[in-house]
Amino acid sequence: MSNNTTISFDEVTFGFDEKNPLLKEVNFNVREGAKITLMGQNGAGKSTILKLIKGDYKPKHGQVNVFPGCTIGTAHQVIQEKDRDLTVEQFFQSCFSEKKHDLSRYINNVLEIVNLKAPHDRLIKSFSGGQQARLLLATALIQNPDLLLLDEPTNNLDPEGIAHLTYFLQCSPKTCIVISHDADFLNAFTDGVLYLDVHTKKVEQYVGNYYDVVEQIKTRIKKENMKNANLEKEIQAKKDQSNVFAHKGGKLRFVAKRMKEKAEELEEAMVDVRREDKTIRPFLIPEQEDMIGEILKIDYCTIYKDHKALSKKADVSLRKNQHLLLSGPNGIGKSTLLETLANGTAKGAKIQRGIKVGYYRQDFSNLDFKDTVLNTLNSASDKYTEQEIRALAAGFLITGDVIHRKIGSLSEGQKGLVAFARLVLEEPGLLILDEPTNHINFRHIPVIADALDQYKGAMVLVSHVWDFVEQIRIDCSLDLDQ
Repeated sequence: MSNNTTISFDEVTFGFDEKNPLLKEVNFNVREGAKITLMGQNGAGKSTILKLIKGDYKPKHGQVNVFPGCTIGTAHQVIQEKDRDLTVEQFFQSCFSEKKHDLSRYINNVLEIVNLKAPHDRLIKSFSGGQQARLLLATALIQNPDLLLLDEPTNNLDPEGIAHLTYFLQCSPKTCIVISHDADFLNAFTDGVLYLDVHTKKVEQYVGNYYDVVEQIKTRIKKENMKNANLEKEIQAKKDQSNVFAHKGGKLRFVAKRMKEKAEELEEAMVDVRREDKTIRPFLIPEQEDMIGEILKIDYCTIYKDHKALSKKADVSLRKNQHLLLSGPNGIGKSTLLETLANGTAKGAKIQRGIKVGYYRQDFSNLDFKDTVLNTLNSASDKYTEQEIRALAAGFLITGDVIHRKIGSLSEGQKGLVAFARLVLEEPGLLILDEPTNHINFRHIPVIADALDQYKGAMVLVSHVWDFVEQIRIDCSLDLDQ
């Protein structure tokens, strides 16, 4: 790692609301060749920091310094809507301001790096979520940048894809800043951590691998709490002495005043302890009432191998309180099957008439990005008052300052929490979940797993996060690759 500084933030303040900035007097620096993790609660402003580095946003105060001549490549969280109808060739050409000669060779080289084979005339929207994640990384790499900014790069990736990406980052000499909630992935290559505190709006900088830094943060909090506890005892003692001397009058009033001033000095010395990220409250997803018999039957489904559609026999029958795990590598057709089940067009599958389907889609495109959070939740059910809906939303950390915002303005993690709140209100009979841990803060994942484990309707789950799956009751499995 070089001693040259690639990026530095100098007293940077930024926000869309002057009274409530996302960042406040932020200072940090990143050395050339460093592999840095950017941590923080959903909605804290991690993606905003990446946009400030790229120059998409300008700070309200302070200075963002990027080393002169440093080129930047970005792998976004999701494919932009405007890019979904492009071919692979058009998608990569859009990475360059001018016509790129010999583009096909560059595309082939970069697709090999991300371990993806794809015809150059195939439409971007036809790829699976995991394949799109690889394409997003490839768009950053094809520009051969000095600095890589990766926003949740493991989302939708199968274990093979994560291993491939990890090896690339371990071997790459490039400077990398990565946002991710995958602890094992981060620990494999991280040199240090930038922690964005959602409460103080500042960034704390730590050196070491991911797990070391987590321990450093825990140790620091413990020490700060102990220091404050001792100070609180001393402050209370000074206040008690002040009250005693004040009542005695005469010259002792001067002593009382000094005691009071000393207590105030000690209060100022109290450390502003970094509060832990909040975790969503435990919740349950109520199932549709009066369900009997077979809820979902799958006799056969369509899978994709080498970009060809094939028919696969299946023998799936789900009733109330039965959970199905759907598995297989990226691109085989898991998300396509879930989408067609949700919209009622799946060939070879039948959902019992009258069953309400709750669908957690990995790209959240079944939410109206132009509508507000409150309207989105209100439209899910007419059983609840607005006060009850607001109380439910607060349990998912969707507070008063967020609930009136449009869905499209939220972070991906916040969209995920809105999607879960909506499922609670919908009370589905069949729950369909496509990678429900994507973008979600790791602190929330055990709470979500517990809710799914207790769900008493029929459920179909796709997830590549095995630690998450192991916390959920699975009654039967369908592996599309076997």
